[in-house]
Amino acid sequence: MLKLAKRYHIDVYQAITWNYSIAIILSWLFLKPQLSNLGNTPFYIYGTLGILLPALFIIMAASVKITGIVRTDVAYRLSLFVPIVAAFLIFDEKPDALKIIGIAIGFVAIICSIPWQKQIAGTKTPANAWIYLLVVFFGMGLIDVLFKQVAAFKQVSTGTSLFIVYTLSFVIALIGLLYQVFTKKMRFSWPHIFIGWVLGIANFGNILFYIKAHQVLAKNPSIVFSAMNIGVIVFGTLIGVFIFREKLSTLNKIGIVLAIIAIAVIYDPEFFTHLFSHIS
Repeated sequence: MLKLAKRYHIDVYQAITWNYSIAIILSWLFLKPQLSNLGNTPFYIYGTLGILLPALFIIMAASVKITGIVRTDVAYRLSLFVPIVAAFLIFDEKPDALKIIGIAIGFVAIICSIPWQKQIAGTKTPANAWIYLLVVFFGMGLIDVLFKQVAAFKQVSTGTSLFIVYTLSFVIALIGLLYQVFTKKMRFSWPHIFIGWVLGIANFGNILFYIKAHQVLAKNPSIVFSAMNIGVIVFGTLIGVFIFREKLSTLNKIGIVLAIIAIAVIYDPEFFTHLFSHIS
């Protein structure tokens, strides 16, 4: 969708803003949030997510402009390192040799999948460009960790949590949109509301099932962190090939194969343990 946005000159900020509005409506209709008793609600988590979700978009856009798409892509994809470390240090997941191998394969797959050929030769970046990359790296990783904490918080329903997070994100993004419109830095466009709603339906489903996956696999957060992030790379790359007719380098093709292997190893290490034992 973001690829199409560039092709049809869609203002992505407006689309992102309105995407949160439909997410609020969907949360209300299908998840039935309970807003009567919020005494134990972790508003510090919700507030952080409410700020990070729209803010990271702005920072990523600035990073692409200042540091280039490849460097930003590297920071974004390698942000998986943050929740993986958190899985073992914060969420007390027990490290498993095969799972660690699978995660390592996943990181190699991520490096291979990056479109290095898009880097413009000889481009210069400002001295402070690394700050943008660092914020993208830790910011995206922190979002993953915070959603895991939302999934683990039993006192508040998933619907209530998502409704609050989306509402905060929408308010913050809308303030930014109105500021740009009133200062004439942006021209408001009604069609962007519909475009944002289409994006929001996909975004709502993505985050909902991401949280549900963490709830089902509560003791194995690294599986969810890795499978989702690596899976997004595989699926996104395949969409690029079959829908947008993008060309893959040999390195990119190796990355796809390694990504599939990594997901298989991380998700079912016992299968590979039995396989290796039979082979030996």
